[in-house]
Amino acid sequence: MQTLFDTEKNYYSVSEITSEIKLLLEDSFQQISIIGEISNFKAHVSGHWYFTLKDSNAQISCTMWKGLNSYVFFTPQDGMKVVVNGKISVYPPRGSYQIDVRSMKAAGEGELQAAFERLKRKLAEEGLFDEHYKKPVPFMPKKIGLVTAIGGAALKDMINVANRRFPLVELFVIPTKVQGEGAAKEIAENINKLNDKGDLDLIIIARGGGSLEDLWAFNEEIVARAIFESELPVISGVGHEVDFTIADYVSDLRAPTPSAAMELATPDQAEIFAFIRDFSYTSTDNILYTLKEKEKQVRNILRSHGFRLPESLVKNKIQFLDNLLYRIQTRMDSILISNKNELRYLSKTVENFNINNTLKKGFAIVQQSGEYIERASKLNKGKPVRLKFYDNEVVIEQKK
Repeated sequence: MQTLFDTEKNYYSVSEITSEIKLLLEDSFQQISIIGEISNFKAHVSGHWYFTLKDSNAQISCTMWKGLNSYVFFTPQDGMKVVVNGKISVYPPRGSYQIDVRSMKAAGEGELQAAFERLKRKLAEEGLFDEHYKKPVPFMPKKIGLVTAIGGAALKDMINVANRRFPLVELFVIPTKVQGEGAAKEIAENINKLNDKGDLDLIIIARGGGSLEDLWAFNEEIVARAIFESELPVISGVGHEVDFTIADYVSDLRAPTPSAAMELATPDQAEIFAFIRDFSYTSTDNILYTLKEKEKQVRNILRSHGFRLPESLVKNKIQFLDNLLYRIQTRMDSILISNKNELRYLSKTVENFNINNTLKKGFAIVQQSGEYIERASKLNKGKPVRLKFYDNEVVIEQKK
């Protein structure tokens, strides 16, 4: 019997026991399906997904690599109940086990509907559905960008409607995957590309009807934000009339079908021609009516007192003008006399303060060292004194 103190090895290192557990678990659970609720979902910048799958009593970590998660047609959200397929793997550095997820699907359509409502509530709270953000759709677009699948019935229907209603419009189609893995990302990228193109008037995103799963790409947050950030107005025509997607709520205008989207985007040429015909007919009547009214006005003017006695009218205006000129002249004379009197008063005032007039009366200005001497107490008897008279200046030297 061996004891802990025997010389022979009877223990595992941490790496050894972890390796044994890894082999045991991975061999025993190579292919399993697990149902649970997602929490702590993180999409890493590398493209890998990390999340926890839990129920009311337990939880297990999960990893889904980039190459595999691209086949999941929806973006997982915390709280969503899903079924994952994969195998158990052990991560030795942490001594923890996890599910290496190979595939994922929602646990029934109810889970997709719940995810739809969660995202709808979140975006509504952020204001992405608010009416004041909706851009007006141009009445007569020259060029429309279409985000839809090539070869689908939706595209054919929209082309037929455009040719019937307004064949002058140019359609620019950007081929887009509208269902399955990667569809949401492609829709968002193509909306951005059409905005960058620079010569479009509006965008239509469209696809035919289908199940909630088929239309799910238009329920993804990445698509909603691309529509909201679009500088061009966006019309959504996704599914049938009863189908509503997140894209419908964010778009500037929602149409029940792709065909209806094109009808909302284009004017009806029949209505335009009818308007032109009606305008041509009514405009002729309007012009004739206007001419008759103007003719009446001219006749009334010719029959007026002024036209019958034009000389009297002119004389009255001349007299009015003479009176006006007289009043102006009188007012100007009054202003001129007033200004002369004021100028005379100011001149006399300035003259009274003229220093030369004071000097003429026999006064003199006393200066010493460049300063005026107003009082005897300020006079320095040892310095020269300058006296300024009216006719000359005299310097008097003083003896100390």
